[in-house]
Formats: sequence, C-alpha cells, structure tokens
Amino acid sequence: MTAVFRYCPHCAAPLIDAERGEALRRVCTDESCGYIHWNNPTPVVAAIVEHDGHIVLAHNRSWPPKWYGLITGFLEAGETPEQGVLREVEEELALAGRVEAFVGHYEFARMNQLIIAYHVRAEGEIRLNEELDDYRRIAPEKLRPWPGGTGAAVADWLRGRCLDPN
Repeated sequence: MTAVFRYCPHCAAPLIDAERGEALRRVCTDESCGYIHWNNPTPVVAAIVEHDGHIVLAHNRSWPPKWYGLITGFLEAGETPEQGVLREVEEELALAGRVEAFVGHYEFARMNQLIIAYHVRAEGEIRLNEELDDYRRIAPEKLRPWPGGTGAAVADWLRGRCLDPN
C-alpha cells in the first residue's frame, strides 16, 4: 500500500499499514487514538451542459492542449449533488442552469473519485473562470465519448438520446 502520509492527523503518532475492513489501511499506532485512514473516494459532480442546443466542453488550463471535458468539481459539504453541479456550472461558465436529468455515477479509480453526472440545461453568456482557458460547443449528434473519467457519462447520455456514442 502506498502511504499518503506517515503520521496520524489526530495525535501525530506514526501510521502503519494494517488490515481493517478487509483491506490494507493506514492505522494509528496509538491504540487509544484509533484513527484509520479509510481512503474513501471523493465525490465529484459532472455536468453535460446543454447551451443553445449544443454541448459545452471546456479546457482546463492545466490539461494538454487538445483535451476538453465536462464541467466538473468537488461536491462541497452541506450541498446535494444537484446543488453542487449547478454551482459548478455557474462558477466555471457563469451560466444559470437547471438539472434536466441524472445521467449516472461512475468510478474514476485513478483519481479515487466517484463521479456523479447530470444533464444540465443552461442559459446566459459563457464567461470562463480562472480554471478554464477555452471551450467548445458541439452539436449532440457530433459529440463522442472519450476513454476514462467522464467519458462513460457522455456515452450513457448519448445512448439515452438514441445517439450512437461510437
């Protein structure tokens, strides 16, 4: 097991690898503390944003030049996934949206994330936030899923609209 950290965030005692819950976990060596790092996946919301009949794909400044993807972000404490996805659309694109449908949930093991995807219809003028540097508008019938990450959500959404995802 690859150690993310070496010391307990509660009492600062060293952590060791030990079996807990039928898997190897980081466990505090101070038995009175009892800390276990469960390494649960982080919930991420993803929006298939439909704007004026087109799907908006965005380019994050840190991505390779040809990579465009859905609007995504971490779910914040105290918000529902629906609230979170609408917040991300507003923050990243400056668009007012409404959730049309839940698309699905998808494991993104490489990043230890659980992606919760929605189809969102949005209105307004697109203005990118500081995370993004470009966007593309694609007709739904020309949209193609990509391997990994949110690509499975795109494929499911296309199938739900009777559009061939291949």
